[in-house]
Amino acid sequence: MNVEPRPIITLFNGKLVITNTVTSTWAMMAIIMSVVWFLSRRYPTALEMLMDFVTDLVADVVGRETAHVYMPFLGTLAIFIAVGNSIGVVPGFVSPTRDINTPAALALVVFFAVHYFGVKAKGWLQYLKDLASPLYLLPLTLPLELIGQLSRTLSLTLRLFGNILSGEMVVAVIFSLIQPLIQIPLVSLNLFTGLLQAYIFAILAMVYIGAGVAASNS
Repeated sequence: MNVEPRPIITLFNGKLVITNTVTSTWAMMAIIMSVVWFLSRRYPTALEMLMDFVTDLVADVVGRETAHVYMPFLGTLAIFIAVGNSIGVVPGFVSPTRDINTPAALALVVFFAVHYFGVKAKGWLQYLKDLASPLYLLPLTLPLELIGQLSRTLSLTLRLFGNILSGEMVVAVIFSLIQPLIQIPLVSLNLFTGLLQAYIFAILAMVYIGAGVAASNS
């Protein structure tokens, strides 16, 4: 099993390389948008049920009164990761999240989103004041805060990347050792793992955003 992204298109004398994980991401986004468009036209109730489900998940962490503020971001994040983790079982596709660049990009999006929502909730001055609190310990608290912010971003990246890659490798190894009829439960297990990792990533993002907003309210 080749775990490295495979170049598909090379442009500008090799300066721009488009890999199979990038093309799978493009195809995945087109699929998501097509499915949402189809559901909105034919089965709007199903789409509303999905939105209600995601809103309930967000509300459990950040509260019902503010869930609508974070639901578009967190819902998009959860759906993107869930589909990205699962699309690898489709022949011709690879999971974008098995390329460490994708989990790193998603973790960075969460990193900036935490500060964006915190600043939006209370403004720059109050948010920065809460981050630096208490002010008399600023030389100590600021480095620790920066280390904490970076470490959880790294943790999000490695957790998603490691779990998806290891899951696909285990399934690939077992595929080569057992009869085809036993492969169906393994595919189901791989799908379940992908959905579980998407749920965990989204929940952690919700917790981080909730903590950032709560800090700005302190």
